[in-house]
Amino acid sequence: MSSSSAMVRILIKGGKVVNDDCTQEADVYIENGIIQQVGKELMIPGGAKVIDASGKLESFMNATTADDFYSGTKAALAGGTTMVIAHILPEKNESLLEAYETCRSSADSKACCDYALHVGVTWWGPKVRAEMEKLVREHGVNSFQMFMAYKDMFMLRDSELFQALQHCKDIGAIARVHAENGELVAEVRGNHFNTFSFCPFGAKEALDLGISGPEGIEISRPEELEAEATHRAITIANRAHCPIYLVNVSSMPAGDVVAAAKMQGKVVHGETTTAHAVLNGMQYYHQDWAHAAAHVTVPPLRLDPNTPSFLMSLLGNDTLNVVGSDHRPFTIKQRAMGKDDFTKIPHGLPGIQDRMSVIWEKGVIGGKMDENRFVAVTSSNAAKIYNLYPRKGRIIPGADADVVVWDPEGSKTISVDNQVQGGDVNLYEGLRCHGVPLVTISRGRLVYENGIFTCAEGSGKFCPLRTFPDYLYKKMVQREKCQAVKAVEREPYTGDVVPVLNSGKRDFGVSDLDTPTRPCTRHGGVRDLQESSFSLSGAQIDDKIPKRSSARILAPPGGRSSGIW
Repeated sequence: MSSSSAMVRILIKGGKVVNDDCTQEADVYIENGIIQQVGKELMIPGGAKVIDASGKLESFMNATTADDFYSGTKAALAGGTTMVIAHILPEKNESLLEAYETCRSSADSKACCDYALHVGVTWWGPKVRAEMEKLVREHGVNSFQMFMAYKDMFMLRDSELFQALQHCKDIGAIARVHAENGELVAEVRGNHFNTFSFCPFGAKEALDLGISGPEGIEISRPEELEAEATHRAITIANRAHCPIYLVNVSSMPAGDVVAAAKMQGKVVHGETTTAHAVLNGMQYYHQDWAHAAAHVTVPPLRLDPNTPSFLMSLLGNDTLNVVGSDHRPFTIKQRAMGKDDFTKIPHGLPGIQDRMSVIWEKGVIGGKMDENRFVAVTSSNAAKIYNLYPRKGRIIPGADADVVVWDPEGSKTISVDNQVQGGDVNLYEGLRCHGVPLVTISRGRLVYENGIFTCAEGSGKFCPLRTFPDYLYKKMVQREKCQAVKAVEREPYTGDVVPVLNSGKRDFGVSDLDTPTRPCTRHGGVRDLQESSFSLSGAQIDDKIPKRSSARILAPPGGRSSGIW
């Protein structure tokens, strides 16, 4: 931050300060990029820029995104987001450190707001393990994302995922997991039924049958594959004693798995996206290929029209903790790479600019959450999970001056024609939202006001993130103390030891007279209980015995019966 911007003084008057746990009427005084005072009738020096927030709300907003750092962070600020955490996805066998350095060199010169970085673990080996530790110790990265999907590209096997989670726990990192059954998504026949079609196919089978359009993304990635992988990921993390953060939770069955795990006391956190919490998968069956392709993401949007409301409810009741944008905008021409093969359509949706207003409209106005919970799922919880809280994520003296003046009564109609974010499609086209950002302040700098940007390219800063966030690891440490496994203290056994023979074996020189054995069956040494030597064909042992004539039984066991049956 330059010396001139460091001396900017801002007083926000007449509004309500909204944090994740309370709302209060208060003024906010900002100086040197830090919130200095919060309260009423503040004593402040002269020369401060005054922003009238009467009838408005003031809160911190945070998001997760991946985009060109100039246009993406500019769109974030326009939508009321003051910091982003972008995702680095190294190629298979690519150095994680080199991918990180490449991203930093691009981001530092472009970002308009504060940012941090996740790094994808797209393969596993000693080099990855060492580079993860170096990224944590020396480069301020505290989160890594593993994939259970994308077979032959990024997918880790269960044993590799277990080792990666163990390593995350050892170095105090946040383990993010994309949970889908990659093996079955790729090729194996499954059962997928919905009101509109019966399509028991994986991706390869769907293509073989001529299903090449965007609907194939939904057909080949059914809900049960997400739910199964979600359960498996939680189980593996539990065995590794590592907190787990599930990304892109998209379906009701997967949400139920997360809820059940939390009820069992497992350290699980979950994130969904704006699109999954608002839209449904009928978009993939639209007659216009471009419209359908514009909605392709993974996991896909779900066909059940009740899913978005269900996911929004999970955000409201803390089953899911964060709503991100997963912002990856592509043009229709880019998506046309998959015009003949849905597996080649780039995965990703735009949405960083509209995240806040859409969640306010569907979540707060829709009655799923109050204003404090809104701040939690869009801001404070992310700050806690990534160990930024309360420096970010809360309006208190001493915190970074990342503040949004929010007009809950204001409204706007979303349109691609007036968006700042990239792409030539807006998924929420024509949606009228009540609740809009009027002013965005980032680190004490006024960067957006009433549609006008005052931020410079490259004015944002990289935020190194600390390891072992209490929000994730404190409970895990306590669990390990309570569930420590100890050997039972007892007197040693001093009696005789007699060897036990395996069935069908002649060990230890024991004769057939001592231990009768059965002959081996055609299935191996263990007797097959379904196999029998009894047969009615051919000669029988009782053939020489004269046959008895039939006899009428006058008093059968149990008494005689009569009547019509």
